[in-house]
Amino acid sequence: METIYLDHAATTPIDPAVIEAMLPLMSDVFGNPSSVHSYGRKARQSLDEARRTIAQRIHAHEKEVTFTSGGTEADNLALIGTALANKDRGKHIITTVQEHHATLHTAEYLEREGFEVTYLPVDENGVIKVEDVREALTAETILVSVMYVNNETGTIQPIQEIGDLLKEHQAYFHTDAVQAFGLLEIDVKKMGIDLLTATAHKINGPKGIGLLYAGKHVKLQPLAYGGEQERKRRPGTENVANVVGFQKAVELRTNKEAEYRNLYQAYKELFIQTLQEEGIAFEVNGKLENTIPSIINISFPHMNVESLLVNFDLNGVAASSGSACTAGSIEPSHVLVAMYGANNERTKNAVRFSFGSANTKENVKEAAERVAGIVKRMMKNR
Repeated sequence: METIYLDHAATTPIDPAVIEAMLPLMSDVFGNPSSVHSYGRKARQSLDEARRTIAQRIHAHEKEVTFTSGGTEADNLALIGTALANKDRGKHIITTVQEHHATLHTAEYLEREGFEVTYLPVDENGVIKVEDVREALTAETILVSVMYVNNETGTIQPIQEIGDLLKEHQAYFHTDAVQAFGLLEIDVKKMGIDLLTATAHKINGPKGIGLLYAGKHVKLQPLAYGGEQERKRRPGTENVANVVGFQKAVELRTNKEAEYRNLYQAYKELFIQTLQEEGIAFEVNGKLENTIPSIINISFPHMNVESLLVNFDLNGVAASSGSACTAGSIEPSHVLVAMYGANNERTKNAVRFSFGSANTKENVKEAAERVAGIVKRMMKNR
């Protein structure tokens, strides 16, 4: 039985072309990019070329891109780094209740350090209101952080509108664009984005490499101290091989965002259509028209998410849930709780399916048929 991977929002398989691009940086161009000899200069050239290529994809200057170990570190640097560097101008931060934990837990840390954090609600479709952002702003607000695309539901937030709102305010605007990067077009200048987080392993690049875009005007305090790498914002010898892998992954997506969107949208529609044809009960979480094509979050009434995921896996379908399983109990998804309330059944029976390069129309349809069969069987055994 073929195992079908429907968890691309968690991570993606590395493209063979990415691996091929990385190999010379592990064998031949192995120098430290801070060294002045020929080995170091070759490594520095590769690093600089990669930074330029990646910066261009978001319409940023290469000097505004800092490489990190991934999205989590970049989110931490964005929030903590700007908060500490700008606390003389205010200590108020705005974010939302449905952010990734890399942002939420960082915001909670800043609260313990004396910062005030406002957590904006979302509606039943998982979308925040721009007017809520406007009303939450004060003269003390120094940072607004709103993720571009939610990692559990795929919901797209009104980033352009928020960016426009903040252009006349002192607050920096940060967006966690981990799920949007490489699939939605991003222009940080036009969109009024001051700080942006992205990572390579969501777009068929290597794990362990991400970036933080921070505009030249952004005051940012480093979280670590050592050498002067990454313009003193993130010291330590750069992971050149992974950076070049990130570059190649970006190049493979260059000017192909629409092509990927159309392909993944076709997969999503086929998946839904097949479930409908199989006659099982399910509910889509979030408004389909306002979600990214690669992600769909589905609740299966009267089901238990832990049992669902185990049975899916046993039947060769890899999916995931926003719910955390601890000591045999289910911790409801904070994203779905924000949308529907803590007591809603959807918060405990939702599964995320996410599409990508490991999929074809054939295996997407097959996966939906397996899912439907499992749900039918579990309903009979209730």
